Amino acid sequence: MEKIRILLADDHTIVRQGIHALLSDEVDMVVVGEAEDGRTAVKLAAELKPNVVVMDISMPLLNGLEATCQIKAQNPNTKVLILSMHDNDEYIRGALARGASGYILKDAAARELTDAIRAVQRGEAVLSPVITRLVIEDYLRFGDLAEDQDNDGLSPREREVLQLIAEGYTNKQIAEILCLSIKTVQAHRANLMSKLDLHDRGELIKYAIQKKIIEI
Repeated sequence: MEKIRILLADDHTIVRQGIHALLSDEVDMVVVGEAEDGRTAVKLAAELKPNVVVMDISMPLLNGLEATCQIKAQNPNTKVLILSMHDNDEYIRGALARGASGYILKDAAARELTDAIRAVQRGEAVLSPVITRLVIEDYLRFGDLAEDQDNDGLSPREREVLQLIAEGYTNKQIAEILCLSIKTVQAHRANLMSKLDLHDRGELIKYAIQKKIIEI
């Protein structure tokens, strides 16, 4: 029997260890890798080519929403299952718009997680019951969920730079993390500030918090 290859992405080691232990008891699943931040998740997804990525949202360097977007762009066949503590409709809408196949909450029963992994691997969409209710309410209010309500005109790279700026990294550190020149980082920074009509790092941080790109 071919096992479902799973990548775990969560910045809390104890959470990853717990999920890893849970999935190790499933005869049809194998954990092929773990990532503690979004950038590592994207890198490992490209290298390991898992069937399913179990993805947290609130992670450093690159949040789970942007990581999902990049993973799906690199390999559309990889399924992403969001496992989050957040039942906020903005997170749900953002995850689905970026290609996630499912969204369940961290307080779900163990069986719900394993069933969800199997379901997304089969090509099905999976939502926790409470998430389903929020999605329906959201659809009734706003219409098609496929339209990203948080579209701010930023490119994926500019959103990466924005998160790193908000997390306190200098231009030099960002250049090293993203393997870019300092001048390129400065250009991205200037572009995103121009697009958002923001004028200093404090305003960028407030924007990133408001848009849930980072958390306080």
